[in-house]
Amino acid sequence: SFGISLTCGESEDPPADVAIELKAVFTDRQFVRNSCIAGQWGEEQSSIPYFPFIPDQPFRVEILCEHPRFRIFVDGHQLFDFYHRIETLSAIDTIKINGDLQLTKLG
Repeated sequence: SFGISLTCGESEDPPADVAIELKAVFTDRQFVRNSCIAGQWGEEQSSIPYFPFIPDQPFRVEILCEHPRFRIFVDGHQLFDFYHRIETLSAIDTIKINGDLQLTKLG
């Protein structure tokens, strides 16, 4: 599994707002997303048309920030939209990536 978060800073206490958190869970074949505003997690979304990841195979994730949503693409194919829950998009300044993956490019 792996996760990608776009946050408003790196604060731990109080926790930074999370504009979007993406988690790929290979065992469940899910790509879930959520946000956390003022310490409160919203409703998790998990519906996807297909699971785009194959273990040990390279992939490209693109996160486009548009009004009024993030558009998520995997290997050039749009997978889903996530509508903004955060009010000040300009406050998003940090990306956090974790899990079992190897980064080859970040742009």
